Amino acid sequence: MPLSRVLNPRRWAVPAATLLVGILLGAGGGIFADQSYPDYVPTLGLGHSRGHLDQATLDQALRIIQARYYDPKLDYHKLSNGTVQGLVQALGDPYTTYLSADQFKSQQDSYAGRHTGVIGIYVSFDGTYPTVSGLVPGSPAQRAGLRTGDVILTIDGKDARGLTADQTAVLIRGPVDTAVLLGLRRGEQTLSVSVQRGSFASPMVVSTVLDSSVLYLRVYQFGADTQSEFDAQLKSELPGARGVVLDLRENPGGYIDAATAMISRFLADGEAYELRDRTGAIDRRLVNGEHPATSVPLVVLVNGSTASAAEIVSGSLQARHRAQLLGGKTFGKGSVQVDFQLSDGSDLHLTIEHWFLPDGRQVDKVGLQPDVAVDLGSPSDMFDVVQPTLGHDHDTQLNRALSILEGRSTGAVSSAG
Repeated sequence: MPLSRVLNPRRWAVPAATLLVGILLGAGGGIFADQSYPDYVPTLGLGHSRGHLDQATLDQALRIIQARYYDPKLDYHKLSNGTVQGLVQALGDPYTTYLSADQFKSQQDSYAGRHTGVIGIYVSFDGTYPTVSGLVPGSPAQRAGLRTGDVILTIDGKDARGLTADQTAVLIRGPVDTAVLLGLRRGEQTLSVSVQRGSFASPMVVSTVLDSSVLYLRVYQFGADTQSEFDAQLKSELPGARGVVLDLRENPGGYIDAATAMISRFLADGEAYELRDRTGAIDRRLVNGEHPATSVPLVVLVNGSTASAAEIVSGSLQARHRAQLLGGKTFGKGSVQVDFQLSDGSDLHLTIEHWFLPDGRQVDKVGLQPDVAVDLGSPSDMFDVVQPTLGHDHDTQLNRALSILEGRSTGAVSSAG
């Protein structure tokens, strides 16, 4: 079935997992369809093959299961889901995924800034204890007094040492209006904090004005409302700013169209990036940004969790010599996914393209090297704009960016388009 039959097309660029614990788990989606896609998905019970797919073998296996499996109470919906999952896994692509209807809805809510049954924390993992690396604005965690840098020792009494992102999320998630008890280490202090899980909406962009009239913009992800929020922040805060720090650290990506729009605020014209599909066809994405921000000195902060759509933005601005990238090497995801919503509400999240920068670089599995490499002592040292009173004295990356913008460091920041 041709892609032209898909309505409201939206491409995604986001890794298969993020570290936004308790809010977003799994890959994102983006293109919604008005009907199912039987040409892409085998239908159990059909006796005819589609293309090179051996449907007859699938049907034979199903008939044997129906006739001989020990438990006659078969869940055919579960079998169908398992077939699709098997197809997806056989592709060997970590970014092509299959989501249940509930998972798909949860993921879409998250990228619209709607969260349910979570507490709203960013967490980093180093193999020991999880560490809070940021708070989601307006979240229960913020209201409960959690801080960036808090080390999570226990979750409802369970030792958190060595937990993965998924394991941590499972323990923290729960029904709305129930509480999770976190045992924390904050500096030399050990404390317990009860956080009530809730439903809340969070912004995608938060800003503040820092030293010497530098506008700091933290973009958490590229969701449905990212660009409208970004434009509102620019409109209110950009006048009088001597420079801009665009913080894309810990940003897992999202909607590729939102990334294009953000690039257009900083580039006056020309190519932003290009997409290449399975046939080698090239779709060049151009921008024409008649915006005041195109002439403002710019530094972009990146790290190992800057991925996908966030790499498109940072890589494009770097390739066009519009901004310096500062921090650490980025994640390295250069593929684009599209959502095909199936007849039962589940979702096939399929890789259809790869993206390339204007200078020809491919970022997939390689990442972007920063122009100015600066180590951050620990995730807890990162400036948290949600808690600005804590300051940014320990954020070596942000402080170096401010120094560059203030002209106290070598390497001029280009403001040409």
